[in-house]
Amino acid sequence: MRNYFIAGNWKMHKTRAEAADLAKALAAELKDGKHKYLVAPSFTALETVGAVVKGTNIMLGAQNMSSEEQGAHTGEVSVLQLKDLGVEAVILGHSERRHTYKEDDALINKKVKLALRHGLEVILCVGELLEEREAGNAEKVCETQTVEGLKDVSAADLARVTIAYEPVWAIGTGKTATPEDADAIHAYIRGVIGKLYGDDAAENIIIQYGGSVKADNAAQLMAKENIDGALVGGAALKAETFVPIAKFN
Repeated sequence: MRNYFIAGNWKMHKTRAEAADLAKALAAELKDGKHKYLVAPSFTALETVGAVVKGTNIMLGAQNMSSEEQGAHTGEVSVLQLKDLGVEAVILGHSERRHTYKEDDALINKKVKLALRHGLEVILCVGELLEEREAGNAEKVCETQTVEGLKDVSAADLARVTIAYEPVWAIGTGKTATPEDADAIHAYIRGVIGKLYGDDAAENIIIQYGGSVKADNAAQLMAKENIDGALVGGAALKAETFVPIAKFN
């Protein structure tokens, strides 16, 4: 039985004081929550938020990390530095990293393997652009990103990987894939995992949906057989909009 995993990606929002206030509100509101929870603040707020969520049922996540362990990489943040702050998981391959900052599958795969080697959990994001969906290539794009992102990842390490399906055209736009459309892609990705790692791995892997998840559509999305949680953006920035998603049932 897969456990729902609800994660909040705060992106480039919140001062440390604002991040602390939100983390405190979430810790209070979700203390009796029955799902797996994570928040991913900006790098500058990781230590602050980490101190708030330590000992709670909310994991501390990072939004990205360098593909290199350490060294002369100005402006980058290493896996060692993240672990030092208490980070437990990292979001990799987010559509904004892929399309705005031109990260390719090979770079993302390098990050995935480095994070896993150091014991972090990984949320690996995959998803198609609107033109790719309209051209009938949504499944192909998601398959390529999944296969290449997990290249040389062992079956044992896969247990610490969550896949997040983010249709790029639905992120921050207010548009959402219908629960049926989302579930179809999730099922396809699950099939890809099955081909790579076998039926048990496919059955057990958590696949989140990310793309304008809100309180009023969360329950419908989560009711689908292959949707195991949510990677929440805009609605994660306020307790009053994130908590109803996190407690959708």
